[in-house]
Amino acid sequence: MIPDNMSSSKTAVCHQKPPLIRAADPHSRDASAVAAIYNHYVTSSIITFEEHPISPAEARRRITTVNEAGLPWLVAESDGAIVGYAYAAGWKPRPAYRHSSEVSVYVAPAHQSKGLGSALYGRLLPELERSGIHVALSGIALPNPASVALHERHGFCKVAQLCEVGFKFGRWIDVGYWQLTFSSSGSLH
Repeated sequence: MIPDNMSSSKTAVCHQKPPLIRAADPHSRDASAVAAIYNHYVTSSIITFEEHPISPAEARRRITTVNEAGLPWLVAESDGAIVGYAYAAGWKPRPAYRHSSEVSVYVAPAHQSKGLGSALYGRLLPELERSGIHVALSGIALPNPASVALHERHGFCKVAQLCEVGFKFGRWIDVGYWQLTFSSSGSLH
């Protein structure tokens, strides 16, 4: 409702263009942007258990490894800048795990709480299901209420909690695991 003292012609309507979500290109600026986003979390949070920043070359290697496994690595682009990414990686190397995948999402700090993680998962999860992945898993360093809420909003359920398995910034950290089982089995291979 428009207040009485404002006419509709004076009402500012702000339409933010949705981000472009696309496959990451390891041979472009995507690798540098992925490294920059990830390194923020490496150096300032318990979200990742890595303790040293990664180089763009390492980000490029990781994107390439995921792509070569036939799994998606997506980036979100807004106004020409990479502002988030999500990817799926193999859960474990044994052959019987081939229908399970671990998923992760990272959003640049300035773009948090704007639905970007949901937008990335909204594209990543259906791609996984179509590819024949049966179970998507996500390990979440605890506490992390925002990540828990994101995963549960997308249908993940908590299935495990490992106590004090990580040590970073001088303290022990628990990790919870959330699982999403897809209703269809896609194309099993």
